[in-house]
Amino acid sequence: MKIKLLGKNLEELKKVAMEEGLPGFAGRQMARWLYVKKVRSIDEMTDLSKAAREKLSQKYEVGVLSYSCVQVSSDGTKKYLFPVKCAHSRELNASSSPEDGNLVLEDGAVEAVMIPDEDRATLCVSSQSGCRMGCRFCMTGRQGFHGNLSAADIISQFISADESDALTNAVFMGMGEPLDNYENVMRAIEILTADWGFAWSPKRITVSTIGVLPNLKRFLDESRCHLAVSLHDPFGPERLSVMPAEKAWPARDVVSLIKEYDFTGQRRVSFEYTMFAGFNDTKAHADALSRMLRGLECRVNLIRFHKIPDFPYGTSPEIIIGNFRQRLVNSGITTTVRASRGEDIFAACGMLAGRHEDKKESI
Repeated sequence: MKIKLLGKNLEELKKVAMEEGLPGFAGRQMARWLYVKKVRSIDEMTDLSKAAREKLSQKYEVGVLSYSCVQVSSDGTKKYLFPVKCAHSRELNASSSPEDGNLVLEDGAVEAVMIPDEDRATLCVSSQSGCRMGCRFCMTGRQGFHGNLSAADIISQFISADESDALTNAVFMGMGEPLDNYENVMRAIEILTADWGFAWSPKRITVSTIGVLPNLKRFLDESRCHLAVSLHDPFGPERLSVMPAEKAWPARDVVSLIKEYDFTGQRRVSFEYTMFAGFNDTKAHADALSRMLRGLECRVNLIRFHKIPDFPYGTSPEIIIGNFRQRLVNSGITTTVRASRGEDIFAACGMLAGRHEDKKESI
C-alpha cells in the first residue's frame, strides 16, 4: 500500500523530499501542488523532474478520495458520499489514523454537505464514520462508531467537492464528534489555514462539539477557529436522557470552561439548541439557558428538529420556537433560528448516515 502525501504538513513533506534525495524546497513545491493546485496524481507535479516524480510514485500517492455519489436538494444543497477506510484502533484510541500501528481498517462511508447561500458556499465536513457519542436524536449517533477519518480523508472532502475552488467557509458539523478525533481534525485545520496550504483565515472555520472537555481545552488554547457547542438542554438529567455524553462532560462544566476564554474579539462561540416539542422548549428551559450563558458573549442557534425513526419527540411548533427565541433575546442573548437546508435528501442537521438514496429509512 502506498503512503498518502495528502494530509502531510510542510515539515513532513520536506522530510519526504529529503528521504527521496530531493532538495528540501521540493517539500514546499509538493504542498503547493497538493493544497493550492489540488492535483490528483504525482505526475501532475510538473516542476519536479520526471525522475523525481517517478521515484516518488514508487512509494507515495497523492491520496485524494473521490466521492461516489452526489444528491442535490430542491434548495440547492448538495450531499456527497465518500467511501473510506476507517481507522479503528483496538484500544479505541481517538487519535488513531491509518498510518498508526495496532488498528483495524474498516470499509465505511461518510457524507459532506455543501450549503449555498448567496455569496457563501459552506462545506459541512465529517471527521468520523459514525460517532461514539450516541445522541438519541442523531442518525449518525444511531450507527455507533466505525472509525476516525485521517487528515487526508477530511481534506479530500474539500478537494473533491465540485465547488472546491468556490468554498468560502467550513463547518465541522458532519458525521462524528470532531474533538473525539482531535489530532486529525487539527492537522486538517492546519492545512486549511497555513500559508503553504489553503491559506484560509481561521474565521472561515467553525468546529462543533458536544463538549469533550480535555480536548475542548486544547482546542481553545491551540486554535483561533470558531466554536459551536451542541447544548440542546440546560437541565442535566434531561440532557443526559438524550445525550449520554452529559454524564462524562456535563454542560455546566463545558460552559464554565468556555467562560474562561475571551470571545469579545474575532473568535465566536455559539450554542446549538435543537427544539423538541414538549421536551426542551418551555419558558423554564429558556430561562435556565439564559442563566447558564449569562456573562458570556455568544449566540444561540435554535434548530428545527428533523424527525427520525424511533425518537419520541417531534418538532416544536413555530410559535413556540419564536417565543423561545424572544425570551432569550429579552435576556440579552443574540438568538437566531437556523434555516433548515437539504432535508429532502437527508442532509439536514442530525440526518447524515452515510447512505445512498435508495437506502434511506422511511419516517
